[in-house]
Amino acid sequence: MTMPRSAYVPAAGFEVHVTEWGDPANPALIMWHGLARTGRDFDEAADALSDTYFVLCPDTIGRGLSSWAKRPEVDYSYKVFGDTALGLLDHYRIDRMRWVGTSMGGLIGVTLAAGRLMGRITHLVVNDIGPDIPEAGTGRIAAYVGNPPVYDTVAELEGWLRTNYAPFGANDDAFWRRMADTSARRTDDGRVTVHYDPHIVSQFTHHKADLDVWDSYDAIAARTLLLRGENSDVLSARVADEMTRRGPRPRLVAYPGVGHAPTLASGPEIALLRGFLSG
Repeated sequence: MTMPRSAYVPAAGFEVHVTEWGDPANPALIMWHGLARTGRDFDEAADALSDTYFVLCPDTIGRGLSSWAKRPEVDYSYKVFGDTALGLLDHYRIDRMRWVGTSMGGLIGVTLAAGRLMGRITHLVVNDIGPDIPEAGTGRIAAYVGNPPVYDTVAELEGWLRTNYAPFGANDDAFWRRMADTSARRTDDGRVTVHYDPHIVSQFTHHKADLDVWDSYDAIAARTLLLRGENSDVLSARVADEMTRRGPRPRLVAYPGVGHAPTLASGPEIALLRGFLSG
């Protein structure tokens, strides 16, 4: 495994943690994670693809090692996430890029590819998210994100992660241990909780329009690939089918036995990304 580099970048008034992989002289690949996750979720794919790309995996503000919001009701929004993305690109002097986004990271990519980064995002991978999210999916996610667990040990937190993120379909012990290592933080009393600001759930109440982005989706010109967990409660089969007939008309790849969201960590998933991104 290639050793990643850890960077702390000023962007839009925040300190954003970025895990860097590969040679900065290579074409840029941005990999943006889901709502309550971190950039370290992409370790396997970023490591493999770093032979070809300069891979940047940011922690969205409020997650991982990045700054928390100054005004949660304002800052935890796609507008501000986009501001930080543009700040990162300016810092690294990146003009054109490929974008892989899981869940929230996919919708950030959609809004940017149709707006402020139109013509600059050349390839877009949207992983298990769509412009129309079923209420059952948002309700399930909001329920656990807004009430983070607290445990005495990291081992207990790992057990919670295995249960809560079982829809990922991962069955590798090393994957779950890495997930626990990169998801845990100590509370003031020394116990263990997840590494995000519970206020990130405010996006569901203050910025509901962030989840309805058909207009943006229809404006995408970038080459696009759509991924879906066959059992996903976030990207329905109906919406995925409609996405293939609208906007960039992406190819749809569905993963049987997987929910929200495919990990992109297995050999076949990485090979699919490599083939698409090189086209």
